[in-house]
Amino acid sequence: MEVDLLMSIIEQYGYVAIFFMLWLGIVGLPIPDELVVATGGFLASIGMLNPWYSFLAGYLGVASGLTIGFLLGKYFGKPILQWLCKTEKMRNAVNRSTSLLEKYGTTALCISYLFPVVRHVVPYLVGLGGMTFRRYAVLSYPIGLIWTIAFYFLGHVFGNNVEAIIEVIRKYGFYALLVIVIVLAVVFFVRKQFMANRAYRAKGE
Repeated sequence: MEVDLLMSIIEQYGYVAIFFMLWLGIVGLPIPDELVVATGGFLASIGMLNPWYSFLAGYLGVASGLTIGFLLGKYFGKPILQWLCKTEKMRNAVNRSTSLLEKYGTTALCISYLFPVVRHVVPYLVGLGGMTFRRYAVLSYPIGLIWTIAFYFLGHVFGNNVEAIIEVIRKYGFYALLVIVIVLAVVFFVRKQFMANRAYRAKGE
């Protein structure tokens, strides 16, 4: 299982492993980024990692990957694009990324997070297209933060079962993630109300 492998790596190298596995995701590391972030959340939930440090390592890894992707596209341009298109999988990702940019413009930076691989390709393309770094940062870093929070939270809640949850999300995309987040929000609210009512009754007694 990939979770077991990730746990072993993170247990050995700690927060540095989380950062570099997400940073290297931009060059095609075969472990899903979602799973790296979620495993950090899982290990924090069982007390093996500090929750703040593990989250920060995850977000900094995501942000650094986004930055490198943009800079490679901006300063190396077409050679990077040619290298990306060497395999059929990456050609499809480039075509899908191009279609998103043509259809949604710069908003595609936000939408691309819903699609594995595509979210790594879009930064190359907008860098190649001449977008300023300031505009890129304003669009990409906040959505990267939201994405990191979502998968860190999933790992924290679902623990060792998170690999199956992420497979569903990768297969069905935004709608699966939306349903899971809504269910979690409802469960959290109901639990909070239950605990509040219980405390109120105990105080009344």
